[in-house]
Amino acid sequence: MLSVGLTGGIGAGKSAVSARLAELGAIVIDSDVLAREVVAPGTDGLAELRAAFGDGVLRPDGALDRPALGALVFGDDAARRRLEAIIHPRVRDRSAELAEAAPDDAIVVHDVPLLVESGLAPLYQLVVVVETPEEIRVARLTRDRGMTEDAARARIAAQATDAQRREVADVVLSNAGTREELIAAVDDLWQRLIQDDRR
Repeated sequence: MLSVGLTGGIGAGKSAVSARLAELGAIVIDSDVLAREVVAPGTDGLAELRAAFGDGVLRPDGALDRPALGALVFGDDAARRRLEAIIHPRVRDRSAELAEAAPDDAIVVHDVPLLVESGLAPLYQLVVVVETPEEIRVARLTRDRGMTEDAARARIAAQATDAQRREVADVVLSNAGTREELIAAVDDLWQRLIQDDRR
């Protein structure tokens, strides 16, 4: 099994890379998806969030109100660390379960937005970073996610820098061009992953 860590800043295009790798045959374990699973209604994760942050982080239907939680923790380091202490161990445990269930010859891609910030790079045999200039990322976030420019820049500034990501990267995929160019780069990476995995 080849274990790959995939990361990139918000708006860099990591999701497009992840989706293409899945199309090519990788088993993708998406930390964002798992982070939702571990705090779904009825989970102990949601109960712990409620105990830590109060009923205000719940919607009327009992599900997690993500914008409300985000507003509480963004810019508050102590609150963010409390949130991470609840979610990250559960995501790591679930991710390990899914990886263990994968076939021995699988290429398992761990899609981890905060891979660098969480110090997880040493866990993977290969770390792939998707990199895009900040101005392009800001334009995407304002266009595709409805963020204001200030909000987009604040989210980018709250994450690791490109230089910090490059420090742990084995492969850097540039997403400064067209989607077709990015997909071609992913296809080329896949061929190299298969060759490396067969050695």
